[in-house]
Amino acid sequence: MRRSAALLGLPLMMIVAGCAPAGTEPAKPGIRVDRYDAFDQRATAVAEAWRPGTAWSKGYVPLQEPTVLVGDPEFTAATKTAFLAGWYRDQADIPAAPAADGTVRFPDGELRVPLISAAEAYRQLAPSDPPPCPGPPREPATPPPAAPGGPDDPVSSRPQGDDCAPLTVTKVELGTAPVRTSRGTAQVPAWLFTVLEIDGVIARVAVAPSAVGAVPEPAGPSGPTPEGMVSAQDIQAVDGATLTYRLGVGSCDSGITPLVQEHDHVVVVGGTVVRTTDICNEMLKLEPVEVVLKTPLGARPVLDVITGAPLRLASG
Repeated sequence: MRRSAALLGLPLMMIVAGCAPAGTEPAKPGIRVDRYDAFDQRATAVAEAWRPGTAWSKGYVPLQEPTVLVGDPEFTAATKTAFLAGWYRDQADIPAAPAADGTVRFPDGELRVPLISAAEAYRQLAPSDPPPCPGPPREPATPPPAAPGGPDDPVSSRPQGDDCAPLTVTKVELGTAPVRTSRGTAQVPAWLFTVLEIDGVIARVAVAPSAVGAVPEPAGPSGPTPEGMVSAQDIQAVDGATLTYRLGVGSCDSGITPLVQEHDHVVVVGGTVVRTTDICNEMLKLEPVEVVLKTPLGARPVLDVITGAPLRLASG
């Protein structure tokens, strides 16, 4: 059953045409009421089309990347680059032996799953060798003279100095990490990598691929996207009833407005923008927006109003 459609940051008179209470001011010039009607209709269609399979409610379907930060890493620019690029070097014993089965603990129950070894998790975490680097982050220094080959010399394209700091793994152990799943936030078996250059721990989910359920194919409504409507790209954060997500907007768009429609079983999000009439590039910009739901999100999936796809929690 649909509860409501909510538009944050705009008066109700701008949502419902011809229904403004007596004594209120008229809607501002340029605000198109039908834009929000179109969102409401499309969001309802997305919610009604949502029919996930059994794995969604009974299995393990992760809704975020398998690399999870546990604690505050306090990244520097160099260590953030290394983390995003997967630059690691190991100075610890990383067991190659298969691990015993583990347990995923959901808010609504538990599930026994096979696990991968620590060595396999490390291979996934660091799929290629890091570039030649001088070591951990160091104080800025005067750059050396340019190489004889000039700016086109291959050596000059390598990361240099403070931009080059692979992460040194000093300890590996099996533990758990919080992962957003189709059944809410679960405690999932993970290999925990202690890294010399950062605080916190880098966890790599240990669940074997055979036990990972697939995210259902999107079931978005057919037809063209309404003018000015934009899609949600991912979830940035969930804090009770506060949901932060990113909209894909044009670099010259204005009037960015988040939109949300709540149901008992799903939440549908998107937004609207005002397109520029001037010449502009076609660069996509990810714009963070925030909405407050009537009730905490819980295990409800968040669906994009354009594609109907469930949104994943962004990593890092």
